Amino acid sequence: MDYKSAAREIGKGNVSPVYVCYGSETYLLREFTGYLIQKLIEPEYREFAISKYDLAETSLDIVLEDAQTLPFMAPKKIILADNAQFFTGAKESGKVEHHPEKLLEYMKAAAEFSVIVFIVNADKLDERKKIVKSLKDTTIPFVPMNAEELLHWVKKQAVRQSFTFAEGADDQLILYTGGGLQALSAEMEKLSLFVGEGGTVTGDIVDRLVTRSTEQNVFILIDDIVRLRLNRAFSILYDLLKQKEEPVKIVLLIARQFRIVLQVKELSKLGYSQQQMAGQIGLHPYAVKVAAEQGQKYTPDKLETILAELAELDYRLKTGKVDKVLGLEMFLMRLAS
Repeated sequence: MDYKSAAREIGKGNVSPVYVCYGSETYLLREFTGYLIQKLIEPEYREFAISKYDLAETSLDIVLEDAQTLPFMAPKKIILADNAQFFTGAKESGKVEHHPEKLLEYMKAAAEFSVIVFIVNADKLDERKKIVKSLKDTTIPFVPMNAEELLHWVKKQAVRQSFTFAEGADDQLILYTGGGLQALSAEMEKLSLFVGEGGTVTGDIVDRLVTRSTEQNVFILIDDIVRLRLNRAFSILYDLLKQKEEPVKIVLLIARQFRIVLQVKELSKLGYSQQQMAGQIGLHPYAVKVAAEQGQKYTPDKLETILAELAELDYRLKTGKVDKVLGLEMFLMRLAS
């Protein structure tokens, strides 16, 4: 079941006694649990009708005992149980021992007044386990959106916050944040406050206001080089150097991005979708989309050559055979030629 279907069922009043939520998109997961609370618990009851447990420190037995205890003053209660790693294949490293079979027993006669939400901090569950198979219908993955879904989400949020994007500025925002909804949400709130109701966010405003990590700046720098926007690429480089970023670190990050481009190119030949590639490489789907676009300019042989040049540059910088800034500048100029 996906989170949209689960939310629709909750909206109709069809609520499961247990949900197992997992995946890396924690923003959507929080939105889902917030929606569940909003639908089931009146505001005046929320202080004592919502329980939170960390299963790294608390046994599953206590969670189930709470679920079978009548709620205090409220008609229903919600139990949020974090770190439910016994749904995965990972070995339990905590000091608490769990007995998942007791959850299966509970499900045979689940309390009508309780809803347990298990939160699993993992990208996938161990589908071989009986507990996972038994709760398959109420298992909800929270995975990163693909590029199309992200763009739709950003446009929808802009409408909600009463501002618009100039052409291309929404794509630029996604590129600058890396596509994570938490970062996107925070930056959109900032942009909304800056332009005001009915305002328009331009690419220049995104450039000036949106916070970018060093890794994201290198990602953008390479995108600018590929698209022959040399002035902007060198502007990013000099900004990084002003921030005291080590040229050797920048070289390593550039090499990392070109390895990703090569991986995406090779996986694409094997027929992988962008979503599958994202899972294989461990990246956000939007980063895979951009890497695929960057790779269109290069053959696999050219990418191998670039990686070899970066390895040589790394050696020359570390051994002092070339000035660090000059070495970086010359590499970028050759890359753009």
